Amino acid sequence: MTVEGQHDIDGILNAGRVVARVRDAMLSAVEPGMTTAELDHLGAQLLDRLGAKSAPRVTYNFPGATCISVNEEAAHGIPGDRIIQAGDVVNVDVSAELDGYFADTGGTIAVPPAARVKAKLCHATELALKNAITEARAGAPINRIGQAIQRTARAHGFKVIMNLAGHGIGRSLHEEPEGIACFYDRLDTRRLQLGQVLAIEPFLSTKSTQVKEADDGWTLVGHPENLSAQFEHTIIVTRGAPIVATLSEACG
Repeated sequence: MTVEGQHDIDGILNAGRVVARVRDAMLSAVEPGMTTAELDHLGAQLLDRLGAKSAPRVTYNFPGATCISVNEEAAHGIPGDRIIQAGDVVNVDVSAELDGYFADTGGTIAVPPAARVKAKLCHATELALKNAITEARAGAPINRIGQAIQRTARAHGFKVIMNLAGHGIGRSLHEEPEGIACFYDRLDTRRLQLGQVLAIEPFLSTKSTQVKEADDGWTLVGHPENLSAQFEHTIIVTRGAPIVATLSEACG
């Protein structure tokens, strides 16, 4: 969507605060021995308490309130009986609808004690998101977002997953512009528009550049030995630095 006034901005910011709070609570709760279903239950309870609805549930009938992906799972992991282990790379992706507005966010942690490469992967992906957001200004080419992500990945010795991408958001979970790539696509000539609402989400990996759907019909996985990380913010495009709707409360 494109915001048309302060009411729309407030709606996106309110939804953004909710998903950011749930994201941070879930990431803080991760510990060895808990199942991904238990982690999702925490997120579901908090969404309900804050008056929001799980976006993947209401949009796609996803079998969980949030998406939780571990190690070789890059995205859309179904919460279940998988037990989180020390050293796992755990991604939490939270999207929700509140009062007719949608916001989407995500974060990844390496459960201690973790190998240095796992912490480095998380750090590089978070930095890729930060660098991508600086490119999101009205009139700028959309492909600069992917260029910033790819440049950051390469600088840290990682790859990008090329068939996962960011997207427009606002009045529904997925809107135009679709396919905001994690790499530089020279054929993408689109430009960002003032007031557009976007979900920017770099996916960095250790081995895989492509993912495929698992037998469960939802989870997207790479090579069995691949590790990936995702960080995501919902933003509103301005003529200068974008408005980030999904900052942590301590950063807001």
